[in-house]
Amino acid sequence: MTDAQTIAGLYESLGIEEPDRETARIVVHGNRVVGAHLVPGLEVRTEEQIEGIAARIVVRAGAKIEKPVHLCFGMLPERGNQHIQMNVVAESGSEASILAHCTFPNAVEIKHTMEAEIVIEEGASYGYFERHIHGREGGVLVFPKAKVKVGENARFKTEFELIRGRVGEIDIDYETTVAARGVLEMVARISGSGNDQIRINEKARLHGEGARGVLTSYIAVRDRAHADIRNTLIAEAPYARGHVDCKEIVQGEATASAIPVVEVRHPKAHITHEASIGSVDRKQLETLMSRGLPEDDAVEAIIQGLLR
Repeated sequence: MTDAQTIAGLYESLGIEEPDRETARIVVHGNRVVGAHLVPGLEVRTEEQIEGIAARIVVRAGAKIEKPVHLCFGMLPERGNQHIQMNVVAESGSEASILAHCTFPNAVEIKHTMEAEIVIEEGASYGYFERHIHGREGGVLVFPKAKVKVGENARFKTEFELIRGRVGEIDIDYETTVAARGVLEMVARISGSGNDQIRINEKARLHGEGARGVLTSYIAVRDRAHADIRNTLIAEAPYARGHVDCKEIVQGEATASAIPVVEVRHPKAHITHEASIGSVDRKQLETLMSRGLPEDDAVEAIIQGLLR
């Protein structure tokens, strides 16, 4: 299969068209870069290694990347390993967002691991929005790990969504430090079924004066799936503010746990938290069923409403 055919197959699995020439993109199939296109203000260096890909992404100081940079990581075969090492720097005053699609549409036995170091310098704004598409067999292992530093007056937002297919096993591990007046927002939306396993361990430290942070998880599990969510937010500077929110819906024989950990280490800091685990709201279910939806469809509609 040629690189062009591989790229076409990956985008077909995503159900989207290939980006236009004004959109920066990098396409990685397995452990090989099969396509790349850059725009002014964005520098990318990639190195193919024996066990994966190493990529360095730099958004130059003051650069404003208008369209989201598209990263496509995927594998079309049923089996294989993909390992990504990412080093990202958003230099001072820059603005960029990344739309990353990870697609494994035929997965039976695939392992996808990512190790990232991300630095958002003073006054910069950087977003990373990750969308996953898996196969129906649940044969995917996804292990993303990142260490993030958010500089003074900088902003970092990350979202993780599984939008199609079975989870398989997901283990998200993020650790973030936020400097003075920096802003952090982390959101995860995942629906598990069968014997899927979902683990999220997010830890953020509001280190500078006036730093703000929000950690949010929306999780739905059914059948025999299990979710284990641990969100930790630490405020250790004056006027630091934060919130931890975890909502989980449990159906069938599924199980879930949510552990919001909040620590306040300065008398002028403040953090709030909320966690809820339970079945689908009966009143919502009855309302939808009274409008003609079968029970299974009504449950699915409520779950999708939670995940949006």
